[in-house]
Amino acid sequence: QVQLAESGGGSVQPGGSLRLSCAASEFSLDYYAIAWFRQAPGKEREGVSCISSIDGSTFYADSVKGRFTIFRDNAKNSVYLRMNSLKPEDTAVYYCATSPWGRCRWPDFGSWGRGTQVTVFS
Repeated sequence: QVQLAESGGGSVQPGGSLRLSCAASEFSLDYYAIAWFRQAPGKEREGVSCISSIDGSTFYADSVKGRFTIFRDNAKNSVYLRMNSLKPEDTAVYYCATSPWGRCRWPDFGSWGRGTQVTVFS
């Protein structure tokens, strides 16, 4: 099972930026689709963004489109989520997850990391 570690969360004001990292130490992420999910208090976990390992295509939830960017650095065996123009409603624990099928299809994802907290406060 792939072991993932998220980092980069923190507390920022609205309009601020953060870059989240998802790293794997024992497996290459090259062959996995990687997705970022988030879960706010009292809400269900939702898919935020995904990058395919088949063709490199990316997907974004409507709520983050134009503000978040997902990208890979294969040399560092990591996937990143750059988050700009952050809003209070982006406050959540962010998780990365893998899919061995390579596609951006939410039900395919598993092998969750422990998450990293993002707080956007006024």
